[in-house]
Amino acid sequence: MTLQRKISFAFQVTGILLLALNHYLCAQNVKSEIPPSFVEVKKVIPSIVLDLRYASYHNFVGEPITGYRSANCYLTRQAATALKKVQEDLRKFSLSLKIYDAYRPQRAVNHFVKWAKVLSDTSMKREFYPVVHKKNLFKEGYIAAKSGHSRGSTVDLTIVPLPLPEQERYTPGQKLCFCTQTANRRFKDNSLDMGTGYDCFSVLSWTGNKSLTAQQRANRLLLKTVMEKHGFKNYSREWWHFTLRDEPFPDTYFDFIIQ
Repeated sequence: MTLQRKISFAFQVTGILLLALNHYLCAQNVKSEIPPSFVEVKKVIPSIVLDLRYASYHNFVGEPITGYRSANCYLTRQAATALKKVQEDLRKFSLSLKIYDAYRPQRAVNHFVKWAKVLSDTSMKREFYPVVHKKNLFKEGYIAAKSGHSRGSTVDLTIVPLPLPEQERYTPGQKLCFCTQTANRRFKDNSLDMGTGYDCFSVLSWTGNKSLTAQQRANRLLLKTVMEKHGFKNYSREWWHFTLRDEPFPDTYFDFIIQ
């Protein structure tokens, strides 16, 4: 091969590589853009309270989760509109919704799956899964490869009283408390007492668990009733987990970054 042909071939290869790189970067940018069908919840419901655990260190993994680059909160427009009606009902009684998680990128779910396979990492076990062995998190349905949150119309939330009580701030490394303990002995969440902490991997988190106090059951029933009134359905094993019945993307799992 002559020198001229070698140079020409090198330019062709370089061009192909640059084109491939450009396609890759474009694909990454598309994945990161917020689809027009999604809205920032705080802009639709300014009075709502946010406590976005996966953008922080206070979650069952113990670190900010992949894909959560800010403490912004997104849902599909339909889900946010329905949630606004819930908030309007609660505000009449000096109550408010507080969101723990809403839209969740698929890459965040992948982070959970990867973490769950590292059985030696149990730094947050005492608070979030005190009675479940980490090796059983998949088998018992606490971790899965897909999540309804990634479809954009599922939300984890609770009810807080107004005026809003002070919220305890989590400091990485602090002593953890069992999520199954009574309210005065677990992490001091400023919500109504729902019987367990958020993301508590326990049968006590099952919405209809009858071993709770009358007040705890009443608080769960209030949340479930007002959410169902405006088109949401509850996941029976997590009192905090609700999905819009007529979700607009029942088969689509989004992966754009929260930023």
